[in-house]
Amino acid sequence: MPSPAAAHAAPTPADPDAAAGARQIHARLRDNLARVLRGQDQAIRWLLAALAVGGHVLLEDVPGTGKTTLAKALARSIRGTFKRVQFTPDLMPSDILGVSVYDPSEHAFHFRPGPVFTQILLADEINRASPRTQAALLEAMGESQVSVDGDLRALDALFFVIATQNPIELHGTYPLPEAQMDRFALRFGLGYIGEAAEAALLEDQRTADPLSQLRACAGADDILTLRRAVQQVRVAEPMRRYIVALAAATRRQEGVALGASPWASLTLMKIAQALALFDGLDYLPPEPVREAAVPVIAHRLGLDPAARYAGRRAADVVRDCLAEVPPPA
Repeated sequence: MPSPAAAHAAPTPADPDAAAGARQIHARLRDNLARVLRGQDQAIRWLLAALAVGGHVLLEDVPGTGKTTLAKALARSIRGTFKRVQFTPDLMPSDILGVSVYDPSEHAFHFRPGPVFTQILLADEINRASPRTQAALLEAMGESQVSVDGDLRALDALFFVIATQNPIELHGTYPLPEAQMDRFALRFGLGYIGEAAEAALLEDQRTADPLSQLRACAGADDILTLRRAVQQVRVAEPMRRYIVALAAATRRQEGVALGASPWASLTLMKIAQALALFDGLDYLPPEPVREAAVPVIAHRLGLDPAARYAGRRAADVVRDCLAEVPPPA
């Protein structure tokens, strides 16, 4: 057991060379994705922040904005394994987790791994699968392991889920409840790009698909290096109190039936650390926290029926909290 003096010693300072190397990894990935996703710098930034902290991402937007393309571009940018699952109402948990198959020649069962045993998993239109199948994936996301036939099987250390859903199609969908939405570090949309970027996209696609020409620029070890560098970004006590105050403010807002949990506070801190690292900082200022607050917290809130009928949105609640809680000086 460490001595009292050691317990209160200053934390080990961040390694500048390691931080610089991590930022180079981020820059390579960012530039690679930007070759395919024009006009989506903010979405790319948030996606890489989630990857850098080992979180998962829910992309929610109208069709044709590039949700699936972004997921595929990230998978191609990393020299790792990639699986895609198209969620449908008849998809079963075993279709995701895997199943034990009987081999009559050996008179024994052998486990056949499902697509969840990968490093990057694209869960396309996750809200089209039944709640039972959704739960199978969300358990894997929360625990980084699955239980099949009574055996616990660990997932890859890099396991990263990008799920997509279309918010405007309600027929044949099973919306994720708030308790399960908590498994996603970030939820955001891509939105429509500007006209100049859209014109450039048409030129990009005129003769070939840029996605097919994309080459890997990082490996699994690079991502783990990036994650270690994020952990070294210093978070002073005033910043920790600010993050907690923002989460607590959501619990007091009128019309909020379910406020942000301590897990939301922790996720907000980690995502903000990643954004600070990307910006060349070795400490956490208020700006990355304020930038990430809506995509980290909003999808975790539950509004009561009166607030929903009045047109109040969870994102508005978070913005009100940002205006109400002053950042540390």
